[in-house]
Amino acid sequence: MQGVNCPTLFLLAGSLLLAPATGWATAQQDVPVASPTPDKEKGQPAQADQEGAPSPALPPPVEAPLPIDLPPLPVLSEDEAREEATRLNHDFRHEVPVALKVPTVRKEAWIALAQKQLELASYPLDRPQVLVIVDRNPAVQRLCLMLALPHSSDWQVIGSTKVSTGTTGRKFYYITPTGVFVNTADILGYRALGTKNANGIMGNGIKGMRVWDFGWQWAEKGWLPSREKGQIRLEMHATDPVYLESRLGHVASEGCIRIPASLNVFIDKHGLIDAEYERMATVDIRFRALLRKDRVASPLAGAAVVVVDTSDMPEVMNVNTADAKAVTHRPGVKG
Repeated sequence: MQGVNCPTLFLLAGSLLLAPATGWATAQQDVPVASPTPDKEKGQPAQADQEGAPSPALPPPVEAPLPIDLPPLPVLSEDEAREEATRLNHDFRHEVPVALKVPTVRKEAWIALAQKQLELASYPLDRPQVLVIVDRNPAVQRLCLMLALPHSSDWQVIGSTKVSTGTTGRKFYYITPTGVFVNTADILGYRALGTKNANGIMGNGIKGMRVWDFGWQWAEKGWLPSREKGQIRLEMHATDPVYLESRLGHVASEGCIRIPASLNVFIDKHGLIDAEYERMATVDIRFRALLRKDRVASPLAGAAVVVVDTSDMPEVMNVNTADAKAVTHRPGVKG
């Protein structure tokens, strides 16, 4: 990203590692964590379609010499950015039938809290870009795609839907942590296999849904009154379309961020948090293989998901629910 030292590429023990510039990467402690059991036939972890399973370990590229030069990120003017955000909003309303209206009071709260998290994480908002803002407030449970502008609080809503974050009261279920989580090229995400668990549930949605992997993160253990912390593999992904997608809008996950399938496709198709992946795809076949062939990457593509919590903001809690109903006026489409 502009304003940040370029990442350095290393080949180490059969894995591709990018050493990110210091400052904005979410801090993690070095704690031994068990690796998933490999499934040799499929070349992916046996738990790959279970919520929170780590991304598959893949071999390093062979065609890219070192050092490599990655293309710069596109930088739009504010007017150009707003025009692109308006186009994305139009597409969102046509491609995501579960779109929700965003009340002004929530928009303002989300912007203020997201800006605070970006500052705490020293994340460089140095170009107009899309941020994925997730409100883990149990009474809200919303995601908002937002055009974030440097040096301005006049951000623009692209679209919003219901989501589900981590719940409490169930053993081994964690509370989704707040903070800035970046879809860096350090980790190569994956696509759902569409397989079912012992209960007949597709943990990551139907085959082909993207799973964005943000690595190991510290989270509160929702089943313990002490809220002792442990590590989870924080991911954002779709969920079972038959049994679980209709329940979005309520805390339910083991700590990951569950999103609607149509939103999953929208973010994937427009590359909205794949900015670093697009750069790596120019030199690494693994990233090219993961990204959709029919994608039209937006020049506003970013890389960050910002999790906030409005639980202590009564003005948000008291929003009239009628003000947050779906705003899709196409015939036959319901929110």
